[in-house]
Amino acid sequence: MSFDAVVHAQAIELCRLSLDMCAAAGSGHPTSSASIAHLTTVLMFNTMRWSPDHPDYPTSDRLVLSEGHAVPAIYAACAKLGVMVGKDPNKRRKLAVEDLKTLRMGNSVLDGHPNPMEGFPFFDAATGSLGMGLSIAAGLGEAARLDGLDKRIYCIIGDGESREGQIAEALDYIVDRKLRNVLPIFNCNEYGQADRVSGQQSIEVLVPKLEAYGFEVRVVDGHQPNQIKSAFDAFVENSQKSSGKPMAVVAKTVKGWGSPSLHGGGWHGKPPTGDQLKKAITELEAVRVQLTSSLTNADSFTIQPPPQAPERDYATADIPALDEAMKKQDMGSLYNSGNLATRRAYGIALRELCKSNPNVVVLDADVSNSTFAETVRKDATIASKFMECKIAEQNMVSVAAGLSAAGKVPFVSTFSKFFARAYDQIEMAIYSGANLKLVGSHSGITLAADGPSQMSLPDVSWFRSFSTMKDHRGNPGCYVLQPSDAHAAYSLAQVMAEYEGVCYMRTLRADTEFIYSKDDVFNLGGFQQLAEGRDILVCAAGYMVHEANKALEALDKAGISASLVDLYSLPFDRDGLLDIINSSGGLVLSVEDNFGGGIGSSIADAILDSGDGFRLEQMHVTRIPKSARTPEEVLQMCGLNHEAIAKKAMQMLQVV
Repeated sequence: MSFDAVVHAQAIELCRLSLDMCAAAGSGHPTSSASIAHLTTVLMFNTMRWSPDHPDYPTSDRLVLSEGHAVPAIYAACAKLGVMVGKDPNKRRKLAVEDLKTLRMGNSVLDGHPNPMEGFPFFDAATGSLGMGLSIAAGLGEAARLDGLDKRIYCIIGDGESREGQIAEALDYIVDRKLRNVLPIFNCNEYGQADRVSGQQSIEVLVPKLEAYGFEVRVVDGHQPNQIKSAFDAFVENSQKSSGKPMAVVAKTVKGWGSPSLHGGGWHGKPPTGDQLKKAITELEAVRVQLTSSLTNADSFTIQPPPQAPERDYATADIPALDEAMKKQDMGSLYNSGNLATRRAYGIALRELCKSNPNVVVLDADVSNSTFAETVRKDATIASKFMECKIAEQNMVSVAAGLSAAGKVPFVSTFSKFFARAYDQIEMAIYSGANLKLVGSHSGITLAADGPSQMSLPDVSWFRSFSTMKDHRGNPGCYVLQPSDAHAAYSLAQVMAEYEGVCYMRTLRADTEFIYSKDDVFNLGGFQQLAEGRDILVCAAGYMVHEANKALEALDKAGISASLVDLYSLPFDRDGLLDIINSSGGLVLSVEDNFGGGIGSSIADAILDSGDGFRLEQMHVTRIPKSARTPEEVLQMCGLNHEAIAKKAMQMLQVV
């Protein structure tokens, strides 16, 4: 077989199909697709071990297209191979070439950028927001190593995209973690959207950068099949070694390869149509004649199937109650004190979950001694489940998305504030259908001494926005959880592990007094009523439940009968809360230790949608806080201590 000729023939077909489907869609990126056509062909038709009939088979090699806009090339390859597609695994069908004309239609599995949840199981995660794919690939590589699978992960990255800081984070991580089963492939076609890429992303600069990171680098002509194959073969050999450097491939390519009229800038996201399209296809045909003259009818590819998936026991067990877990960890006296930070309860739960659930894994960003994720790192029997990501939160979240795609249940922890720099990654993980458990510690203003640079203030509002929509499974896009004591945090961690979908739990730095016992039940979408009154309802969560409880004591002395609800979950049972508001005089006061848009806004939505004539007042942080020595001092500074809460409630009741 003439390998060069058969690869050229298939790559040219991918280019032609990319042009046709993007022209039919009226948008898309056929020139970027052409630049990866040969890389795609060698990978999908030769190097990767996988099955078009079972594109998400657990032992298959994986391809992550970080350069998501070049997806028409992958769609074209899948159509030629008849890859199975469809949202329902039991009703999948083979993708056909004629399906390519449905690119970007509302009812098509061919989304504008890769997304497995739209019915394209060849992919593991949604990409297209640039810079995330290599981290996802690293997560897939971590999962393969944990499962003892000889599985290789390939990731195609654009040269312009490589300027994204997350790429640097992922490169560091791959070297740190010795992930020789992950191959970054840099597609260097020299053009971005508006102009040429910076010289800092040129091959001449990129190669020594990668070598400085600690990679063995292979530079290839990205349109010379044997050079590509040789580099991929070297990676396969390297991936089987027990030591040595990870590999990277840098491919010099041409944007719009095969059609000289489309070379250079000006064609990004702009498919040719009409006479321009005819000219581009005519040019491709001329290249076909030139490069495939040695092709015979007998020439074809053979895709190697993936290994048989091993049988595994994924049975899970319930974790013991908090008091039992703490006694087992020689913390019985601490439990008996009746005070424990929710972050510490989370760490205790995490250790038990890693022991009872084979799929639970833990990621942290150099703060595990503060989040208490270190309980896993320090236990030799489960330490392999802990992944230290260092100060690189964007990479950490996308690595977790990759782990989730491989069937793991990743708990991801850092300070709540530091999740802010990974909001894009979290959003894309939600779109990917990832099963992430995000736990942010040191939440809200009660962090006090460290000041606003460490305080999470807009986080509840941001995460809560996803509670107002439905994910691909029909569930809230994200549950926002704010436990007020150790029992609640411990129980909710277990509930998070059992739920398939994204959850965000805030934990606190400060110790808080026990409110609940091991007999109390916590559910996603639930709340706890702590006091029943007839005059007004106070709703709070987290630390503010304790302040609200103190406020109720003052209100009681003033002859005011107040209800108190621990609204620990967003979204919540609306009907149940509206019933309590109705029985509490139709007045409700929300109290939270963050900027607005959180609990108060959720209650406002519920009241508005119900049409009931209830009155709501909101108390939240309305200024930029600063450092204070104690939680009490910062709460007073922001007008959110128990005295301020009681005063606001009395004002609502017009009690002087």
